[in-house]
Parts: sequence; structure tokens; C-alpha cells
Amino acid sequence: MLIRHIKENELEELLNLYTHLHHQDAPLPEKSIVKSIWKEVTRNSLLHYFVVEDDNKIVSSCTLSIIPNLTRGARPYGVIENVVTHTDYRNRGFGTSILRYALDFAWKNNCYKVMLLTGSKDPAIYQFYENAGFKKGIKTGFIAYPSDF
Repeated sequence: MLIRHIKENELEELLNLYTHLHHQDAPLPEKSIVKSIWKEVTRNSLLHYFVVEDDNKIVSSCTLSIIPNLTRGARPYGVIENVVTHTDYRNRGFGTSILRYALDFAWKNNCYKVMLLTGSKDPAIYQFYENAGFKKGIKTGFIAYPSDF
């Protein structure tokens, strides 16, 4: 198992992995738009796409956004999103390992906290996140969506 930043030329592998994230998702825009977004993502030093590689295949991923901040001694904070492991590779420690890697990266970059939300109501998912180092019940999360979402 190798955990690392994703390479710019691995967009298609990431998009294939994302098919294991949600049962249904909104369709992506045309390829040129996706590639333009990806180019923007890969150029942004505050966005970190981590992947787990096993047998030369990307099997797990998460995204860490580091957000500059003017409170908490001007220390940044992190937000983790899009935590996914390929269905065939689940329950083998890849997801926990990548989350711990992302947290370690955040701490090394002086983040004072890292946040993660889940829409799951499954206690096993809560346990998964707790095993990776997250604590539930500390704060309450709220989400707003545009009216047409």
C-alpha cells in the first residue's frame, strides 16, 4: 500500500473510483469542463487529493482542503470530503489509512482542526471515522443546498 498525492494524469482513475462513492450522482459536465476544473484543482496548493495505491491501482481517495484563517492564532483548518474506497477493497484498512494520512498532513501544516461530515446513519460508518481519529458529538453540523439541488 502506498499513500500519496494524486498525479495530474490520474483524473480518469479518480473519476472511476468516484463511481463507488454514491449510488447515484449528478452527471458530470462535458469532458473539457471537467478537465478545466481538474487543472484548477491540481494548481491549487490548498487542495490535496490523496490516494491509496495497491498493486498499481488507485483503490481509495479523500480530499483535504486547507483553509486560511484569522482566528485560533491565524492557524488554518481542514475539511475532508469525498472519502471513498473501491467496493472490492473495503474492510482492508485502506480508508482508515488514508484518513490518518490526511490528518497527519493537516497537523504538519499547522491546522488547528479538521472537519468531516457524513450523510450516513450507519453506526459502522461512525465507528470507521472514529477509528481514523475523528470524534463525534463535539459540534453540530449544518448544511444548506441551493433550492434546485
